[in-house]
Amino acid sequence: MADEVKGSCHEGEETEAVVPPRPHPPPPLTNGERRWANGQCVLAMPSQSVFNPTFDLTLCHTLLDKDGFQIPASDLIGPLTTALDLPPVRRYIVFNSSLFHFIMAPVLYMVTWCAVFSTIHRYMTVTDYWVLCLCISLIAIFLTTAIVFILHHGNKEMNVNVDVRLIQVNERMVRHKLLVGVADWVHNCTGTLQLFFIYWDMTSCLKTLTQNLERNFIGPADLQRRLNKRLSHLVLRSKVSVDQGADEERPLLSEEETTRSASASLREDTKVTANHNLIPDPALPAQATAQQLLLTYGAVYARLLVSKRLSGPTHHHLRPRPRRNHCSTAPLCLCQYIKAKVL
Repeated sequence: MADEVKGSCHEGEETEAVVPPRPHPPPPLTNGERRWANGQCVLAMPSQSVFNPTFDLTLCHTLLDKDGFQIPASDLIGPLTTALDLPPVRRYIVFNSSLFHFIMAPVLYMVTWCAVFSTIHRYMTVTDYWVLCLCISLIAIFLTTAIVFILHHGNKEMNVNVDVRLIQVNERMVRHKLLVGVADWVHNCTGTLQLFFIYWDMTSCLKTLTQNLERNFIGPADLQRRLNKRLSHLVLRSKVSVDQGADEERPLLSEEETTRSASASLREDTKVTANHNLIPDPALPAQATAQQLLLTYGAVYARLLVSKRLSGPTHHHLRPRPRRNHCSTAPLCLCQYIKAKVL
């Protein structure tokens, strides 16, 4: 089973086709340790079902352990189950998947064609039906293409229902120099949904992003307004016990409000829903702000990295990498991506 998971993806480094990348082979041992590079895919775990996306997290833990990542099960299995194994989240992943969009496109074309034809035929008298059908076909193609393009472009942005939920997971994974992301493809008319573990050492990105925040030229007030504009729509909901502060559950995210209070008789065992905004507190030092931004965008960056949707030169491996790029497999590293999107 382990060999099947490791080898089930196609190599995508030397081709322009967007196909699921195969995990990089473990690097050779150096002084008793493996030397991974930022951006290398350590593990790609396929979903057990396309229409009921679940992942074998126990097998993930075993394979990561074999690759030298000693991760406690409480830091991997529990947080990932909480983030991805809820029925509403699984339904969202299915309806937002590339396979569903692939199936929806011809259905949307037929519905649009019939709607436009019935509308025009009802209010207009046409003698040349082939001209009418041709015009309606062009209109239906245009509308379908526009909708598919909007959906495709939206997949490049942060996904509130998946990427934001993975923030809590990546907060634990970065201690082990990993980033987690979920990505999917349609290849040969077959949908592929995978859970990716990307090697990433935050040290260089944290240092660079901290320096950028410390010497920003727009001023603290303008920087905070820009952060509010970019992150105000991102809200993370989590359940916390009433006898624990939300800050203990989310040390990097400030609590905004708490709802669904419980009765006093069951207060010890009750959990309430807390909303956490992802906007860094202006009182935080630059390093803490940089760390929060790195964790906030870690999952979406991992997803775009493995699906090769990061903006940059087409053949970036043939050109010099941008200055201070801390990733050898992408045109932009994580701190450069945050600087381009937020700062």
